[in-house]
Amino acid sequence: MRIIAVKDAGQMGLEAARLMAGVVREKPEAVLGLATGSTPLGTYAELARLCAREGLDFSKITSFNLDEYIGLDRDHPQSYFAYMKEHFVDLVNIAPENVFLPDGVAEDLEAECHEYDRLLESYGFADLQLLGIGTNGHIAFNEPDDHFVAATHKVALTAETIQANQRFFDRLEDVPTHAITLGMRGIMSARQLVLIASGSGKARAIADACFGPVTPKVPASIIQLHANAVVIADREALALTELAGQV
Repeated sequence: MRIIAVKDAGQMGLEAARLMAGVVREKPEAVLGLATGSTPLGTYAELARLCAREGLDFSKITSFNLDEYIGLDRDHPQSYFAYMKEHFVDLVNIAPENVFLPDGVAEDLEAECHEYDRLLESYGFADLQLLGIGTNGHIAFNEPDDHFVAATHKVALTAETIQANQRFFDRLEDVPTHAITLGMRGIMSARQLVLIASGSGKARAIADACFGPVTPKVPASIIQLHANAVVIADREALALTELAGQV
């Protein structure tokens, strides 16, 4: 695992975009695994700038998202489908038919999970998987547990995750309590992992994930076992590690 220490969230976003743009340039038909939330916004903004100003070409790229809320249809403004459309899909020249997310309102959620795994595997998994990290150490919506779950699955969100996501909704009771999430097999099968984190709220999670034991109690710690994992974190997110003074 390689850790890139940066000054702030702005540099974090630029560095992640640089790595992703390199994959797109080297392999125009690459598969990108994408994440949502506030952390990747700077990364997507830079990728959009590179597409518009420097000709970065997404026309042959395929993307798979990590997760989606259960119960929100794709027209809901807080669905991850709507998020990706606003912050990435509509800003680059990726073909909409090459953009995949789980369906959070599928009639048969178990079948939807199986089909999502089958589809991702049919594309050979991601060339690069972008990851955020929750304050409790989750990646995608793989919450702390007593075991790692390999397959895409339905998950009950923890109270901590629901509270953290309240900022995107008018009321706490509006926040979905369940989601479909890519499992650890889909994540770890990517050829490269890029985990990004900024802010003091992520400091404990980064310290535990990068320097603690590999345990399902800290789901992100599994990236220590990946042959090509990169963590990009800013000064505040690295505050509880020996790298804190190196930025």
